[in-house]
Amino acid sequence: MFLTFGIVFVILAKYGFPIIVQMVESRKTYIDQSLEMAREANAQLSRLKADGDALVDAANKEQGRILKEAMEERDKIIHEARKQAEIAAQKELDAVKVQIQAERDEAIRDIRRQVAVLSVDIAEKVLRKNLADKDEQMGMIDRMLDELLKTNKN
Repeated sequence: MFLTFGIVFVILAKYGFPIIVQMVESRKTYIDQSLEMAREANAQLSRLKADGDALVDAANKEQGRILKEAMEERDKIIHEARKQAEIAAQKELDAVKVQIQAERDEAIRDIRRQVAVLSVDIAEKVLRKNLADKDEQMGMIDRMLDELLKTNKN
């Protein structure tokens, strides 16, 4: 039995063990390669995660910048609208002031015309009353002619 064991052992050592060792080595190589690929995949995943985080940060910064620009533009538009509204209101106010002044001047002219008409009417009534008789009329005519002559001499 020892001899058969020795023969089997020699045959296995010569032909069987190298195949088994080769299979174990190839399996070990496959496992090592798989581990290396897993490490590379983890490293690549970490890089991708970092790149993604950087993109998210950049997008957040860009969003903040865009919002800030939008707010500045909104404030600028509001300021311009207020400015234009103030200018329009001032123009309307000036136009109303001019219209009020024109109406006031027209009212004053109308009042002066009415006062002049009333003055003439009153003067006419006073003259009619004072010049009711012929002697007073002649005296008035003489006085007027004297005044007219005095003003023509000067």
